Amino acid sequence: MGDTKTEGAYKAGDGDYVFNVEELEGLMAGPGYAETFGPVIEGELTQVGVMTLPAGQTSAPHYHANEQWVYVLEGDLEATVDGQKSNVGPGQILFFPANVVHTVTVSKEGDCRFFTCKDLRTGIAGTPA
Repeated sequence: MGDTKTEGAYKAGDGDYVFNVEELEGLMAGPGYAETFGPVIEGELTQVGVMTLPAGQTSAPHYHANEQWVYVLEGDLEATVDGQKSNVGPGQILFFPANVVHTVTVSKEGDCRFFTCKDLRTGIAGTPA
């Protein structure tokens, strides 16, 4: 692992271009506000992760200086972004603008697994609101 904004993240580039997600060690991506866990990979301008938030879990309201995209792979969640609620499921993409408070609640039926991408103004974790 090279120099990254997120402790425990993998650094892409310089010969490392392909990553097998199932073989990577994960990290807690929402310390203090969510039980989100999974591997994170950082390039020069963006960071990505394949995260899991357990069934029935709610992230506390939080925000971050970087934009975030979430593509839901498995499970269902209710997202609240700037006070607007939406149900989001597999195949849907969710956008969190920079510095906008948001939260998600995962269905009690099963975990939510998602691919996420953020710019690298800061690391993967946000700030509790």
